[in-house]
Amino acid sequence: MTTSEPPRSTVVQPGGGRVGDLGDIGVHFKLWGADTGGAFAVVEHPFPVGALVAPHLHTREDEYSIVTEGEIGFRSGDREVVLGPGGYIAKPRGELHAMWNAGAVPARMIEIISPAGFEHFFREVAELIAAGPAAIGQGGDLAERYGLQFGEPEWLPGVVERFGLIT
Repeated sequence: MTTSEPPRSTVVQPGGGRVGDLGDIGVHFKLWGADTGGAFAVVEHPFPVGALVAPHLHTREDEYSIVTEGEIGFRSGDREVVLGPGGYIAKPRGELHAMWNAGAVPARMIEIISPAGFEHFFREVAELIAAGPAAIGQGGDLAERYGLQFGEPEWLPGVVERFGLIT
C-alpha cells in the first residue's frame, strides 16, 4: 500500500497570483489543482461594467461563487439573483448559467471550482488572447476538451436589456 504526500501549504499574498484576460472579464489565479491535490481550484474574476459571461454549463465540475465587490447577477437554471459583497451562489455541473456585472461600478468575485482542472481552460484562453488575434482561432476545440457547452436561452435578451450589457 502506498500513500501519497498531501499537497504542500500554498500562500498567495493579497494581489498575488498570475493574471490573465478572458475577453469580457479577467482572471486572477489563486490556487491551482496542484495546490489542493486536485480537490478544487480558486480564481478571482474582475467584472468591468457591462460585462457578461455567456450562458454555459460544465459537464465535469461544480462552481461556487462569492461576490467580493460591486454587484454581480447570476442566472443558474431557472433562478436569477443579483448579489452584493458577501453573497454566495452554487452553480452545479449540468445546469446552464450566466453571470454579469449588474451595477454601475466594477465588480469582483471569487470562484471555487470543484474538482480542479477547469482553471487550465482559463489559462489557455488567457494565453490565446495574449498571443493576439491570429492565435485566437487556434482555440476552437477548447470548450469541447474541457466539457464546456454554450447555450442561447430565451431569457438572455431580457437580461442583456435590463442590465445594459455588452454582447
